[in-house]
Amino acid sequence: MESQPDMNSHQEDFLEAAEALLEREARPNVRATRTATSRSVLMRLYVSHFLSTWNSRMFEFGAVLFLASIFQGTLLYASIYALVRSASAVVLSSWLGSKMDRSNRLVATRHSIVWQRVPVAVSCACFVALLMPSYRESEPIVSGLFLAVVLLACMEKLAATANTVAVERDWVIIVADTLAIGRQDLNASMRRIDLFCKLVAPVVISLVDGLSTKVAVWTVLEVNVLCVFIEYIAIAQVYKAIPELVRTVSVPTDDGSGAVEDAPERPTANQQSMIKSAIHLVKRAASPWREYVASPVFLASFALSLLYLTVLSFGTTMVTYLLHTGFDPLQLGCLATAAVAFALYDSNSRLVAVSLILGVALSRIGLWGFDLSVQFLVQEGVEEDARGRFSSTEMGVQNVFEMLSFATTVVFPLPEQFKYPVFISYGAIVLAAICFAAYVRKERGHLLHISKCWGGDKMRRSYQALPGGL
Repeated sequence: MESQPDMNSHQEDFLEAAEALLEREARPNVRATRTATSRSVLMRLYVSHFLSTWNSRMFEFGAVLFLASIFQGTLLYASIYALVRSASAVVLSSWLGSKMDRSNRLVATRHSIVWQRVPVAVSCACFVALLMPSYRESEPIVSGLFLAVVLLACMEKLAATANTVAVERDWVIIVADTLAIGRQDLNASMRRIDLFCKLVAPVVISLVDGLSTKVAVWTVLEVNVLCVFIEYIAIAQVYKAIPELVRTVSVPTDDGSGAVEDAPERPTANQQSMIKSAIHLVKRAASPWREYVASPVFLASFALSLLYLTVLSFGTTMVTYLLHTGFDPLQLGCLATAAVAFALYDSNSRLVAVSLILGVALSRIGLWGFDLSVQFLVQEGVEEDARGRFSSTEMGVQNVFEMLSFATTVVFPLPEQFKYPVFISYGAIVLAAICFAAYVRKERGHLLHISKCWGGDKMRRSYQALPGGL
C-alpha cells in the first residue's frame, strides 16, 4: 500500500519534468513563429508604404515636368497648380483627419489608396490630351483640361495626406507595440523608404521624360494602375494580422457624443437660422485647429512646419525655373538625387561636398532628421483618438508655409531679388529654433544640462564633506 503513493509521486515528477522539457522545446518554436509573423507583417507594411510613396513622388515630380513641357516659357501654370494643390490641403486636411479618426482604419486607408490612384490616372489622360497639337490649338479646351488637372491634383494631395496620416502616424504605433519592436526603428525604416523613393523616383521619371514626355506620362499611368492592386491587398493583410488595428472604442465627435461612424444630423422642429448654421460649421471646422494649438507638442510641431517656408528645395517653382534656365529633366533628377544621397550616405564625400546643391542637401538633412524626431514626439504626446485630426492639421500648417514660400517668389519674381526669399527662409529657420527651444524649456524646465555641459557633476563629486557638518 505504501508503494502506491510512491509510484504516484514518481509519475507526477516525471510528468512535470516532461512538461518542462516540452515547454523549453516549444519556446524556440514560438519565438520563431512570432519572428516569422512579424517579418511577414512588416514586409507587407513596407510594400504598401513603398508603392504609395513611390507613386506619389513620381507623380509629384513628373507633373512639374509635364506642365513645363506643355506650357513653355511661363511659370504661371506651374505656380497656379502648386498653390491650389497646397491650398486644398490647408482647407480640408483637418476635416479629413476628423473623418479618419471616426472611420474604420482599413476602409479609410483603402479609400486613400484608391483616391490617390484614380486622380493620377485621369490626370495622365489630361496630360496626354494637352500634349496633342490638335487640342492645344483650342484655348477653351486647354483651359478646361488644365482646370481638371488642378482639381485632380487637389484630390491626389488630400488622399496622399490621408494615407500618410493613417500609416505613418497611426498604424506604425499599433504595429510596433503589437509586434514588440522599437517604434523609433520602425519610424526610421518607413523614413528610409520615403527617402529612397524621393531619391530614385525623380531620376526614373526624368530619364523617361528625356526620351519622350508622352511616354513618361504613360509610364506614370501604367505604374499607378498596376500598383494599386498590390497595395490594396498588402494593407488588408497587415490589418488582418494585427487585431489591435480594429477600433473597439467609440471616438468622441465634435459635439461630444461617442460614435465611430458619422451620425446623420436629424432635422429638428425648430430649424436653425442660416447664420447659426454658418457659425456652427465654422466652430466645427475650427475645432481641430484649437485642439492642435492646445496640444502639449504644438510648439515642436509648429517648429517643424516653419521649416517648410523655404525656397531652397526641389519644389514646383524651383524645378520649373531651372528647366527654363537651361537644365534638362535628367540633370534636375540627378540634382534631386544628390540632395537625398547626401542625407543617406557619407556626408564627408568629396563628390557631394563640391556639388552645387550642397546647401539644399544640408537643408534636407536637417528637415528630414527633425521631421523624424517630431514625428516620434507626436506619436508619444497625442492620444489615439486624436492622431488623425492632429497630424492632418499639422500637414495643413506645413502647406500654409509652403504656400507662403511660393508667395515670396511671386512678390520677388526677378532673379536679382532672389536673395530676399532666401533671407525670409533664414528667418523661418530662426523662428523654428526659437519655437522648439520654448518647447524644450517647457518640457524639461531648462534648455541645457549646465552641470553636464560644464562638468558640474564631477566638481560636486570632487568635494568631500567635512566632519561635524563644517
